[in-house]
Amino acid sequence: MNWLTNFVRPKIRALVGAQKEIPDNLWEKCPGCSAMLFKRELEEQANVCRYCGFHLKLDPAKRLAMLFDNGEYGLVDAPHVSPDPLKFRDQKRYIDRLKEARHKTGRPDAVVVAEGSMGGFRTIIAVFDFCFMGGSMGMAVGEALIAASRQAVARNAPLVVLPASGGARMQEGILSLMQMPRTILAAREVKEAGLPYIVVFTDPTTGGVTASFAMVGDIHIAEKGAQIGFAGARVIENTIRETLPPGFQRSEYLLEHGMVDVVVSRQELRDTLIRVIGLLRKGPKAKSPRLTGPVPHGARDMPIRRK
Repeated sequence: MNWLTNFVRPKIRALVGAQKEIPDNLWEKCPGCSAMLFKRELEEQANVCRYCGFHLKLDPAKRLAMLFDNGEYGLVDAPHVSPDPLKFRDQKRYIDRLKEARHKTGRPDAVVVAEGSMGGFRTIIAVFDFCFMGGSMGMAVGEALIAASRQAVARNAPLVVLPASGGARMQEGILSLMQMPRTILAAREVKEAGLPYIVVFTDPTTGGVTASFAMVGDIHIAEKGAQIGFAGARVIENTIRETLPPGFQRSEYLLEHGMVDVVVSRQELRDTLIRVIGLLRKGPKAKSPRLTGPVPHGARDMPIRRK
């Protein structure tokens, strides 16, 4: 009997085999400094790198929970639109891309509109989901922003929009471009009612979104390091045949050139918004995040969400 073969080897194999498999989704690489970030710690830091301060993308539900008092809010529904008006097809059918995006995100389209209390002020917030086809703006997004503006007017509440988008949705052609003037008119409705319209630029805010409702806010706030512009930097360089300055199209660059009013970190965003709304609002604060009063056509109250 060989005790090494029959006794020692099985013991070693048992010890090695007893090691648990480590999941491969516990860490995330920072796009800014390439540091490996533990996901649990990253979520506690609101998806901001603790080494370089890079702001990673944040899910709309988590963002809303961060902004509203006690993480409580009600969803505002938007009218349904034709899912594939042009029967568009490139490498795959547009309707199939929509199904994939809805399955991936669990959302009907790229914008989530919610109502609740922020610092005691009743507020309407519209947040883009970049994971839904790059946050592109189609008819559904246009309808959602119109519903948000009408809800703000009906509630006598400020409207805060947080875009994160690559621009208009090419699969809807001219119908997506028509959302640019429609969303500007929606913002005008809020302003004409004497209510604050605040835009918070997140990374990235580009294309037709920048060229429409995103640049007509009463106050422009930007998260640190967010890309903000119309055409991409490489397209601009190839067009003008010049090297662009460092930090071009970033929040800090736009602040220096007067396109943005303030640049804040994500952890400071809620306090900044509350302070700005408090300065702009003269009406009473909302007593609770529960929804009361008339609701405009195309918008309805949904159950209160809690974090």
